Amino acid sequence: MAFRGWPIEAVEFYEGLEADNSKVYWTRHRAVYDSHVKAPMEELLAELAAEFGEGTLFRPHRDVRFSADKSPYKTNCAARLGSGYVSFSAEGLSVGSGLYMPDAAALARYRAAVDAEKSGAALAGIVDALHQDGYDTMAHDVLKTAPRGYPKDHPRIELLRHKGIAMMKTWPVGAWLGTAKAKDRVVTTLRAGAPLRDWLARHVG
Repeated sequence: MAFRGWPIEAVEFYEGLEADNSKVYWTRHRAVYDSHVKAPMEELLAELAAEFGEGTLFRPHRDVRFSADKSPYKTNCAARLGSGYVSFSAEGLSVGSGLYMPDAAALARYRAAVDAEKSGAALAGIVDALHQDGYDTMAHDVLKTAPRGYPKDHPRIELLRHKGIAMMKTWPVGAWLGTAKAKDRVVTTLRAGAPLRDWLARHVG
């Protein structure tokens, strides 16, 4: 089937899960999740695979082993699409791509590329262009000061303080979410992230 967006039942499913994050709720509403949440996401991933790469749906269960919050289920449906990310919840739709949680080696390469004048200036330009076009940039973690070995007055200190770099766009729930226009927003955002992904591929890997 072709992707037709997420219907109101999908929004209501997550509203209910936020109010009652329990196995009882999940079991009673599993059919709604499968048909109105999971199925549309799988259809979207299948349609976008040719341009952005194969998609992988994240599991709906939370890993609570090391968390004080023992709520068993995630309150969003998220997927990886190549190096991109798509998330649907009762709050709306989020789309992004980039280097979000790098390992130590990748983080070292990222910082070296930010430090280098040519590659660092190129990234700064990409980030500025994304901001001008209405996209956010972020990292999983941001240091309060310069990382070890780099001066606090570095011309790209803000980028150096970021442990990686990703771009993101988020929209609140609206009538468009239950239509194919949701796909258009995903595609537009992932295409906008191409310069950042290309920079990361060249300099971080």
